[in-house]
Order: sequence, then C-alpha cells, then structure tokens
Amino acid sequence: MMKINIITLGCSKNIADSEHIAGHLRKAGFELFFDRSRNDCDVVIVNTCGFIGDAKEESINVLLEQAEIKKRGRKQRRLIAIGCLIERYREELQRELPEINNFFGVHQWGEVVQSLEAEFHDRLEAERMQSTPKHYAYLKISEGCNRSCSYCAIPLIRGRHVSRPVEEIVDEAKRMVADGVKELIVIAQDTTYYGVDLYGERCLGTLLRRLAEESGAAWIRLHYTYPTSFPKDAIDAIAERPNICKYIDIPLQHISSHLLDSMHRGIDREGTLALLDEFRRQISDVAIRTTLIVGYPGETEADFEELKEFVRQARFSRMGVFAYSPEEGTAAFALGDPVDDETKQRRVDELMEIQESISLENNQRRVGHEYLVMVDRREGDYWVGRTEYDSPEVDDEVIVYSDKPLKAGEFYRVMIDDAMEHDLVGHAL
Repeated sequence: MMKINIITLGCSKNIADSEHIAGHLRKAGFELFFDRSRNDCDVVIVNTCGFIGDAKEESINVLLEQAEIKKRGRKQRRLIAIGCLIERYREELQRELPEINNFFGVHQWGEVVQSLEAEFHDRLEAERMQSTPKHYAYLKISEGCNRSCSYCAIPLIRGRHVSRPVEEIVDEAKRMVADGVKELIVIAQDTTYYGVDLYGERCLGTLLRRLAEESGAAWIRLHYTYPTSFPKDAIDAIAERPNICKYIDIPLQHISSHLLDSMHRGIDREGTLALLDEFRRQISDVAIRTTLIVGYPGETEADFEELKEFVRQARFSRMGVFAYSPEEGTAAFALGDPVDDETKQRRVDELMEIQESISLENNQRRVGHEYLVMVDRREGDYWVGRTEYDSPEVDDEVIVYSDKPLKAGEFYRVMIDDAMEHDLVGHAL
C-alpha cells in the first residue's frame, strides 16, 4: 500500500483543504499520514502558505527540506507542492526546485487527487480525513474574498468569494459529528460575508442557527469575521443558542481612522468602538479575540499611542499582533515599507506586554469559579483542556488536575484554582 504524507502549513483553512484531499486519497486505498517528522513515505504533499513574509519563508524552507530528503532517499519518492505559495509563485518555484514533481494551485485539488491516479468526486467535501484530534474540526463555509484590504494578498491568491450552499455545509457538519466531532469551528476568508453570492444577502446567522439546531455539535465556534457590516442576526444567534460559543474572532488591524481608511477596511474608529460595544451588550460574557497590525506605512508614533490606549480600554480576551509585511500586488505595496523592522518589533512587544497584563487580570477573575472544560490531551500528571472562550492552538488552556482518569474529547466541570497570563489551573469536580 502506497504511503502518502501531507504536511500542512499556514491557517486552519489549509487544514480543511488537506483533510478533504486526504479523504479522497484514503478512499482510493492509500495509507495517509499528517506528520512532518516522517521521511519514509512514497509521496509527500506540502500544502503551502503564501500570506505574509514569515509564512512564505517557512513554506520555502519546508519544500527545501523535503527536496533534500528526496535526494537522499529512494528515487521513486514523489514530492508534490500545493496551495497558496504555489498559486502566487509557481513559475519561480518550478525553476528553483526541480526536485518537486508536481505543482498545484489552490483551485486544483481535483488535479492533486487525479495526479495520483485516484478518483475525484465533484464535491471535494464529500470525503474527509481529520488531521485534528477527533473531537474538534474546522468547517469551511466559503472560499475566496471580496474585500479589498490594501495589505492583503488573499483575494489575489484565492479569488472572489464563493459560498457553499447551506445544505451542503449542514450535511458535512452532521457527518463530522456522527464521526465523533463535538466542536465545529466555522472558518472562511470572511465568514461574515457568507451567503451574499448565493442568496443575495448575508446568511451567517441563518447558517449558525441551522448548525446549532441540526448538526448535533456540543460547541460551535466562529472565526475570521470582518467588522464592516457585521450581520446582526449572527450576533443574535451567538447570544441565543447555548451550543454556539460566546466567542468572536474579529481581526480589527488598527484603531486609527486614517490608517483604517488607507487599509481600505470600510470602518473607522467610531464604528469599531460601536461594534465592540454591541457585542458586549448583546452577548453575555463574550470572549473577543482580535489581531492587530503595527508598522503599516504611515503609522506614526501618535497612531501607535492611540492603538496602545485602545488596547488598554478594549481589554480583549485574546489578542495577536503582526508586524506589517509588504506583499507584491497589493495596494499598500506602492506605499513602500517606511517603518523600520526595529520599530515594528518594539511596537509588537509593547502591545503584547499590555495585553499580557490584561490577560492575567481577566484570568484572575476566573479563579474560584466553575467552568465546563473540554479536555484536549494529557500531559504528565495533568490534563489540558479549554473553556468555550478558547479556540484550539491559538488561545489559553486550562491545566486540569483530577483524582480520577479523564478522557480527551469529553467535557468536565472544573473549579479554577489559579491563573497565569495565558493559562488557568483547576481541578475536576
């Protein structure tokens, strides 16, 4: 039986793509792995990321690493590069990496499968093999993006927004839950735009309600939302449905109105503050996760001080910060890169220092309270889990001590005994 290893880089949307490809290949009779450390497979597929400089560098390094393993290993070992980096730089990579047998872009998943002489169905979503732990999975509801954010290359790579039909998404969710998934993480390039191309209006709230009512999932979590024209029915759905996590992932990028205008975000400072206020008025104890960009062309020290004060006042539950990376083909590329790397890194560090203090204070308020925790894994003499306020891989965790054995993928009531900047400590009740 031919062994195929899939290495996935980048975001959770790439994870979903790799899992669908793997499902088709497994059905064709191949033995599939998701393990970057393996070097004994007949075929290696690298699903690359081309979003920002660091991600591109990682993808190239992994391709070089796998090409070197191929040269040292069996001659029949086949190396296939797919995904975002290939979509952007196919010709250059073909010239520089002759060791790679095939290159496929982001809309060529069927050709990836067929290149291995496996049958490809019209609906990629009909087959899936999970790479995540069995109890949670990513549910991609659309492809592409219609936004025109000045710094972002995603529309250049992935194309226009294309929504999947509601029935198709609900059917996939039901299949995953039947296979043991308890947490569905809803993803897309822009989840809040869902439905416009298919139904003539934003339908995220309708979709969330259908998933809450019909999928059987214990938790449904929303990622990758966009602040402009945030659909009110989605806020209502999160507030009303007990199995939709009180959690919103919304990259805001900045708070300075003139920078938001240059970024083509379609919202200003006042609109951003009003939206955050609405989240907190409508959704009890909501956890808001955001990401910010520092060092964007034209960001002055005054703009940065405004951003720091915003972070202090907004008191996000979770926050990430990126240094601006100029990307070819984007509108902002013409603005150059006037903020030096040292200044960018200082700004990243200062924001994260503020957020760490806020995170510690937020976590300390959880001490002495009881929460429902989903256990993800065991480490040594304790278990590691999450509350509904935390998404896997990117957010805080709960270290759980227990006198009795616990099981990954199960829910437990946990009393919080202690808090750190990024973790809670508690005992199972």
